[in-house]
Amino acid sequence: MADSALFIQSLEKGLAVLEAFRNCETMNLREIAQACDITSGSAQRVAYTLEQCGYLKKDAYSKRYRVTVKAVGLGYSYLAREPLFQNAHAVLHQLNQESGEIVNLSVPDEHNSMVFVMRVPTSQHIPVYMPTGTRIPMPASSSGRAVLAHLPSDEAERRLASAPLQKYTPHSTTEVEVLRGLIAEARENRYAYADEEFFQGDVNVAAAILNEDSQPIAAINISVPKPRWTLERARHELGPLVIRAARAISKNTT
Repeated sequence: MADSALFIQSLEKGLAVLEAFRNCETMNLREIAQACDITSGSAQRVAYTLEQCGYLKKDAYSKRYRVTVKAVGLGYSYLAREPLFQNAHAVLHQLNQESGEIVNLSVPDEHNSMVFVMRVPTSQHIPVYMPTGTRIPMPASSSGRAVLAHLPSDEAERRLASAPLQKYTPHSTTEVEVLRGLIAEARENRYAYADEEFFQGDVNVAAAILNEDSQPIAAINISVPKPRWTLERARHELGPLVIRAARAISKNTT
Protein backbone atom coordinates (compact mmCIF):
# COMPACT_ATOMS: atom_id res chain seq x y z
CA MET A 1 0.00 0.00 0.00
CA ALA A 2 1.33 3.43 -0.91
CA ASP A 3 2.42 5.66 1.98
CA SER A 4 0.97 8.94 0.73
CA ALA A 5 -1.93 11.23 1.56
CA LEU A 6 -2.83 11.09 -2.14
CA PHE A 7 -3.50 7.35 -1.99
CA ILE A 8 -7.22 6.46 -2.03
CA GLN A 9 -7.69 3.20 -0.16
CA SER A 10 -11.33 2.78 -1.16
CA LEU A 11 -10.36 2.97 -4.83
CA GLU A 12 -7.67 0.37 -4.23
CA LYS A 13 -10.28 -1.95 -2.71
CA GLY A 14 -12.64 -1.44 -5.63
CA LEU A 15 -9.94 -2.31 -8.15
CA ALA A 16 -8.88 -5.31 -6.06
CA VAL A 17 -12.44 -6.64 -6.12
CA LEU A 18 -12.64 -6.34 -9.90
CA GLU A 19 -9.29 -8.09 -10.25
CA ALA A 20 -10.47 -10.90 -7.96
CA PHE A 21 -13.12 -11.84 -10.49
CA ARG A 22 -10.36 -12.88 -12.91
CA ASN A 23 -10.32 -16.23 -11.12
CA CYS A 24 -14.04 -16.61 -10.41
CA GLU A 25 -17.16 -16.46 -12.54
CA THR A 26 -19.28 -15.46 -9.54
CA MET A 27 -18.67 -14.63 -5.87
CA ASN A 28 -20.77 -13.81 -2.85
CA LEU A 29 -19.79 -11.18 -0.28
CA ARG A 30 -17.96 -13.64 1.96
CA GLU A 31 -15.88 -14.90 -0.96
CA ILE A 32 -15.13 -11.35 -2.09
CA ALA A 33 -13.93 -10.47 1.41
CA GLN A 34 -11.70 -13.53 1.55
CA ALA A 35 -10.28 -13.05 -1.95
CA CYS A 36 -9.37 -9.41 -1.29
CA ASP A 37 -8.48 -9.75 2.42
CA ILE A 38 -10.99 -7.09 3.44
CA THR A 39 -13.78 -7.02 6.01
CA SER A 40 -17.31 -8.16 5.22
CA GLY A 41 -18.49 -4.57 5.61
CA SER A 42 -15.93 -3.31 3.10
CA ALA A 43 -16.85 -6.09 0.67
CA GLN A 44 -20.52 -5.13 0.93
CA ARG A 45 -19.84 -1.43 0.32
CA VAL A 46 -17.47 -2.02 -2.58
CA ALA A 47 -19.76 -4.56 -4.23
CA TYR A 48 -22.76 -2.27 -3.84
CA THR A 49 -20.84 0.66 -5.34
CA LEU A 50 -19.59 -1.39 -8.28
CA GLU A 51 -23.10 -2.70 -8.84
CA GLN A 52 -24.55 0.81 -8.87
CA CYS A 53 -21.83 1.91 -11.31
CA GLY A 54 -22.66 -0.99 -13.61
CA TYR A 55 -19.48 -3.05 -13.24
CA LEU A 56 -21.03 -5.85 -11.17
CA LYS A 57 -24.43 -7.51 -11.35
CA LYS A 58 -26.03 -9.39 -8.45
CA ASP A 59 -28.29 -12.36 -8.96
CA ALA A 60 -31.50 -11.69 -7.03
CA TYR A 61 -31.89 -15.34 -6.03
CA SER A 62 -28.36 -16.53 -5.24
CA LYS A 63 -27.01 -13.12 -4.11
CA ARG A 64 -23.85 -13.85 -6.09
CA TYR A 65 -22.07 -11.17 -8.10
CA ARG A 66 -20.58 -11.35 -11.56
CA VAL A 67 -18.68 -8.86 -13.71
CA THR A 68 -20.65 -7.12 -16.47
CA VAL A 69 -19.61 -6.22 -20.00
CA LYS A 70 -18.97 -2.64 -18.83
CA ALA A 71 -15.74 -3.86 -17.21
CA VAL A 72 -14.35 -4.64 -20.67
CA GLY A 73 -14.22 -0.90 -21.30
CA LEU A 74 -11.61 -0.44 -18.56
CA GLY A 75 -8.94 -1.91 -20.81
CA TYR A 76 -10.19 -0.53 -24.11
CA SER A 77 -7.98 2.56 -24.21
CA TYR A 78 -4.86 0.47 -23.61
CA LEU A 79 -5.73 -2.01 -26.35
CA ALA A 80 -6.93 0.58 -28.85
CA ARG A 81 -4.34 3.32 -28.34
CA GLU A 82 -1.09 1.50 -27.51
CA PRO A 83 1.25 2.17 -30.48
CA LEU A 84 2.92 -1.23 -30.08
CA PHE A 85 -0.31 -3.05 -30.89
CA GLN A 86 -1.07 -0.83 -33.86
CA ASN A 87 2.41 -1.50 -35.25
CA ALA A 88 2.10 -5.24 -34.60
CA HIS A 89 -1.32 -5.72 -36.18
CA ALA A 90 -0.19 -6.07 -39.80
CA VAL A 91 2.87 -8.14 -38.88
CA LEU A 92 0.78 -10.65 -36.92
CA HIS A 93 -1.60 -11.13 -39.84
CA GLN A 94 1.27 -11.57 -42.28
CA LEU A 95 2.86 -14.15 -39.97
CA ASN A 96 -0.46 -15.95 -39.74
CA GLN A 97 -0.63 -16.13 -43.54
CA GLU A 98 2.94 -17.41 -43.78
CA SER A 99 2.62 -20.08 -41.13
CA GLY A 100 -1.06 -20.96 -41.45
CA GLU A 101 -1.17 -21.21 -37.66
CA ILE A 102 -2.26 -19.25 -34.58
CA VAL A 103 -0.23 -16.13 -33.88
CA ASN A 104 -0.28 -14.36 -30.50
CA LEU A 105 1.09 -11.14 -29.06
CA SER A 106 1.65 -10.89 -25.31
CA VAL A 107 3.23 -8.47 -22.86
CA PRO A 108 4.83 -9.15 -19.46
CA ASP A 109 3.13 -7.91 -16.30
CA GLU A 110 4.37 -7.23 -12.79
CA HIS A 111 3.27 -10.70 -11.63
CA ASN A 112 5.73 -12.58 -13.86
CA SER A 113 3.07 -13.60 -16.34
CA MET A 114 2.61 -12.98 -20.03
CA VAL A 115 -0.71 -11.27 -20.78
CA PHE A 116 -2.15 -12.12 -24.18
CA VAL A 117 -3.40 -8.97 -25.88
CA MET A 118 -3.82 -9.93 -29.54
CA ARG A 119 -4.54 -13.18 -31.37
CA VAL A 120 -4.88 -14.15 -35.03
CA PRO A 121 -6.60 -17.57 -35.26
CA THR A 122 -6.36 -20.30 -37.88
CA SER A 123 -8.84 -22.45 -39.77
CA GLN A 124 -6.57 -25.49 -39.43
CA HIS A 125 -8.03 -26.55 -36.08
CA ILE A 126 -10.19 -25.35 -33.20
CA PRO A 127 -7.84 -23.57 -30.79
CA VAL A 128 -7.98 -23.43 -27.00
CA TYR A 129 -10.20 -20.56 -25.89
CA MET A 130 -7.85 -17.75 -24.85
CA PRO A 131 -9.63 -14.40 -24.54
CA THR A 132 -7.71 -11.14 -24.43
CA GLY A 133 -6.22 -10.76 -20.97
CA THR A 134 -5.35 -14.44 -20.50
CA ARG A 135 -2.24 -14.79 -18.34
CA ILE A 136 0.34 -17.55 -18.59
CA PRO A 137 3.32 -17.72 -16.19
CA MET A 138 6.53 -16.64 -17.90
CA PRO A 139 8.48 -19.87 -17.22
CA ALA A 140 5.70 -21.99 -18.76
CA SER A 141 5.48 -20.14 -22.08
CA SER A 142 7.82 -19.60 -24.99
CA SER A 143 6.85 -15.93 -24.92
CA GLY A 144 7.90 -15.59 -21.29
CA ARG A 145 11.17 -17.39 -21.90
CA ALA A 146 11.90 -15.14 -24.89
CA VAL A 147 11.39 -12.06 -22.70
CA LEU A 148 13.48 -13.49 -19.85
CA ALA A 149 16.30 -14.20 -22.31
CA HIS A 150 16.58 -10.48 -23.13
CA LEU A 151 16.45 -9.16 -19.57
CA PRO A 152 19.56 -8.29 -17.57
CA SER A 153 20.70 -11.42 -15.75
CA ASP A 154 19.80 -10.12 -12.28
CA GLU A 155 16.30 -9.11 -13.39
CA ALA A 156 15.76 -12.44 -15.13
CA GLU A 157 16.87 -14.28 -11.99
CA ARG A 158 14.56 -12.20 -9.82
CA ARG A 159 11.58 -12.92 -12.03
CA LEU A 160 12.43 -16.60 -12.31
CA ALA A 161 12.81 -16.92 -8.54
CA SER A 162 9.43 -15.31 -7.83
CA ALA A 163 7.43 -16.96 -10.61
CA PRO A 164 5.21 -19.96 -9.80
CA LEU A 165 6.74 -23.23 -11.00
CA GLN A 166 3.78 -25.59 -11.22
CA LYS A 167 2.96 -28.77 -13.08
CA TYR A 168 0.30 -27.50 -15.47
CA THR A 169 0.80 -30.61 -17.61
CA PRO A 170 2.95 -33.72 -17.19
CA HIS A 171 5.51 -31.96 -19.42
CA SER A 172 5.82 -28.73 -17.42
CA THR A 173 9.39 -27.78 -16.51
CA THR A 174 9.66 -26.93 -12.81
CA GLU A 175 13.41 -27.31 -12.25
CA VAL A 176 15.06 -23.90 -12.07
CA GLU A 177 18.34 -25.13 -13.54
CA VAL A 178 16.56 -26.61 -16.55
CA LEU A 179 14.68 -23.36 -17.07
CA ARG A 180 17.93 -21.41 -16.88
CA GLY A 181 19.28 -23.63 -19.63
CA LEU A 182 16.22 -23.07 -21.81
CA ILE A 183 16.48 -19.32 -21.30
CA ALA A 184 20.18 -19.37 -22.17
CA GLU A 185 19.37 -21.37 -25.29
CA ALA A 186 16.72 -18.80 -26.24
CA ARG A 187 19.26 -16.02 -25.74
CA GLU A 188 21.66 -17.73 -28.13
CA ASN A 189 19.06 -18.74 -30.75
CA ARG A 190 17.04 -15.46 -30.53
CA TYR A 191 13.82 -17.42 -30.06
CA ALA A 192 12.34 -19.64 -27.33
CA TYR A 193 10.14 -22.70 -27.39
CA ALA A 194 7.80 -24.63 -25.11
CA ASP A 195 6.58 -28.18 -25.64
CA GLU A 196 3.20 -28.95 -24.00
CA GLU A 197 4.21 -26.92 -20.95
CA PHE A 198 0.92 -25.14 -20.20
CA PHE A 199 -1.60 -26.80 -22.52
CA GLN A 200 -1.32 -30.46 -23.50
CA GLY A 201 -0.86 -30.95 -27.21
CA ASP A 202 0.42 -27.40 -27.72
CA VAL A 203 3.86 -26.52 -29.07
CA ASN A 204 4.86 -22.86 -29.37
CA VAL A 205 7.83 -20.80 -30.42
CA ALA A 206 8.34 -17.10 -29.65
CA ALA A 207 10.67 -14.16 -30.08
CA ALA A 208 10.91 -11.01 -27.99
CA ILE A 209 9.99 -7.53 -29.22
CA LEU A 210 12.49 -4.91 -28.10
CA ASN A 211 12.19 -1.17 -27.55
CA GLU A 212 14.71 1.52 -28.49
CA ASP A 213 16.82 0.58 -25.46
CA SER A 214 16.91 -3.08 -26.52
CA GLN A 215 14.69 -4.01 -23.58
CA PRO A 216 11.97 -6.67 -24.10
CA ILE A 217 8.48 -5.16 -24.02
CA ALA A 218 6.45 -7.97 -25.60
CA ALA A 219 6.71 -11.25 -27.46
CA ILE A 220 5.19 -12.73 -30.58
CA ASN A 221 4.55 -16.46 -30.72
CA ILE A 222 3.17 -19.14 -33.01
CA SER A 223 1.15 -21.93 -31.42
CA VAL A 224 0.77 -25.29 -33.21
CA PRO A 225 -0.88 -28.59 -32.27
CA LYS A 226 0.56 -32.05 -31.84
CA PRO A 227 0.70 -34.49 -33.55
CA ARG A 228 0.40 -32.38 -36.70
CA TRP A 229 3.59 -30.61 -35.63
CA THR A 230 6.63 -31.93 -33.83
CA LEU A 231 8.84 -29.72 -31.69
CA GLU A 232 11.72 -30.21 -34.09
CA ARG A 233 9.68 -29.16 -37.11
CA ALA A 234 8.23 -26.15 -35.25
CA ARG A 235 11.68 -24.97 -34.23
CA HIS A 236 13.12 -25.45 -37.71
CA GLU A 237 10.26 -23.88 -39.69
CA LEU A 238 8.70 -21.37 -37.30
CA GLY A 239 11.70 -20.17 -35.31
CA PRO A 240 13.04 -18.04 -38.21
CA LEU A 241 9.54 -16.65 -38.85
CA VAL A 242 9.01 -15.36 -35.31
CA ILE A 243 12.51 -13.87 -35.22
CA ARG A 244 11.80 -11.92 -38.41
CA ALA A 245 8.36 -10.81 -37.24
CA ALA A 246 9.64 -9.67 -33.84
CA ARG A 247 12.44 -7.74 -35.52
CA ALA A 248 9.92 -6.01 -37.82
CA ILE A 249 7.74 -4.91 -34.89
CA SER A 250 10.77 -3.87 -32.82
CA LYS A 251 11.98 -1.67 -35.68
CA ASN A 252 8.66 0.20 -35.71
CA THR A 253 8.79 0.87 -31.95
CA THR A 254 12.07 2.79 -32.13
